[in-house]
Amino acid sequence: MAQFSVNASRFDPYKNFKFRIKWDGRYVAGISKCSALKRSTEVVEHREGGDPSSSRKSPGRTKFEGITLERGVTHDTEFEKWANKVWNFGSGLGAEVSLKDFRKDIIIEVYNEAGQLAIAYRVYRCWVSEYQAQADLDANANAVLIQTLKLENEGWERDYDVAEPSEPGFTEPA
Repeated sequence: MAQFSVNASRFDPYKNFKFRIKWDGRYVAGISKCSALKRSTEVVEHREGGDPSSSRKSPGRTKFEGITLERGVTHDTEFEKWANKVWNFGSGLGAEVSLKDFRKDIIIEVYNEAGQLAIAYRVYRCWVSEYQAQADLDANANAVLIQTLKLENEGWERDYDVAEPSEPGFTEPA
């Protein structure tokens, strides 16, 4: 596990607009939005036989929320290829989709304003539960055409090997 350093010059939290997503060892192009990483643990209430007036609480199952990725529609087919591993139109009897490799681990990287890697999360055993190939088309709009991928997952953790970067200082021009 990496040693935690203290960047005495940084007091501001990291911004939410500098990030990249990686799967299959490659960065995925054009992702403009990634939903929050969220987990919740069920509460199991129980009583002791000798104390009938109050209950105790213990942790139960932990559930990890799905992650939604959004990006502008391009000719890159990574979203569609992954979504097709779970379901593929036209796969009739004898041509069903194999679920052998439909899960992937992904990495979510957060960068500081200087473009240095600051925080990374590993998300495990993701698979596509929802795929939207394109958003609504509207001739009166002036917007980017967006596609969406919802990933179910079986947990995530922060990558503590990513150390806090030593941010560069401002230099005056000569």
